[in-house]
Amino acid sequence: MLLHIIARGKIARSPEAELLARYEKRITWPFRHTELPETGGRIPDALTPCRTVLLDERGKAMGSEDFAALLGRWRDDGIRETRFVLGAADGHSQQERAEADLLLAFGKATWPHLLARAMLAEQLFRATSILAGHPYHRA
Repeated sequence: MLLHIIARGKIARSPEAELLARYEKRITWPFRHTELPETGGRIPDALTPCRTVLLDERGKAMGSEDFAALLGRWRDDGIRETRFVLGAADGHSQQERAEADLLLAFGKATWPHLLARAMLAEQLFRATSILAGHPYHRA
């Protein structure tokens, strides 16, 4: 299953970009990172079937093992792509929220978008490691 981070705004050359690149290299599943302008821009066509996860401060906070189990279930159910969408500064529209398969939050704190990308990449690496039985998670 393709793990696809789609984010508004450019990460450019930054410490967060280095973290994202580090985890991108470590994830053994197919992985893609797409950047869109703050406004406009077209989200690439999805592989089907697809799941959409919006990172949203009002979303569900999940532990790493539950997150891994969800990704494993989707993979095993034949989902070909899971998209993780980080919106612009104003977040996601009500319609986008309603159409998403999951609203995901990294706790109650608000995180900068660049850091949220790196945190998401780490959680994707952690989830795939858990599913592979790798000791990275140490649960």
